[in-house]
Amino acid sequence: MIVPDTHLRQMVTQGYLPEGVKIGPSSVDLTLGNSFSWLAPSRRKIVLGEPVEYASEVAESYELLPNHFVLATTRESIRIPNNMAAYVEGRSSIGRLGLQVQNAGFIDAGFEGQITLELENQSPFPIVLQVGVRICQIVFVQMLETAEQPYAGKYLNQRGATPSRLDQDSEFE
Repeated sequence: MIVPDTHLRQMVTQGYLPEGVKIGPSSVDLTLGNSFSWLAPSRRKIVLGEPVEYASEVAESYELLPNHFVLATTRESIRIPNNMAAYVEGRSSIGRLGLQVQNAGFIDAGFEGQITLELENQSPFPIVLQVGVRICQIVFVQMLETAEQPYAGKYLNQRGATPSRLDQDSEFE
């Protein structure tokens, strides 16, 4: 079941969502933060499971060139209750400009931190990303029962545009 606006407002007072977020009928808009990271591999290929180099920048704006990709972050830090999960989706107004917003889409019960977003410019023009712009929306879903083992993974309490930590997965150790 998708959590409605009445319950989303309660989540603000309970400290799961920060004060001042824009609450819609069934989602919460999140804004772009000031942390950006991008792939800067020293090799000509990326091998899954091997560490990859990233460059990063903290700035009030970032120019994303056509057909380029950057990691960014939400300005807001959130908490997911142990009896819910969430989906992050790009806003359609942003997508209609050619900017695709992803975060792998799903957030587990128990996650805390800022959301790292994967942004891709699919337009033929540079897009200037500005801190504070409503960039995505988060939709909370009620689980049938509370998670027995809430999220405690490698991205817990992440801050800023967090690079991939795939190399920390057990199958690559």
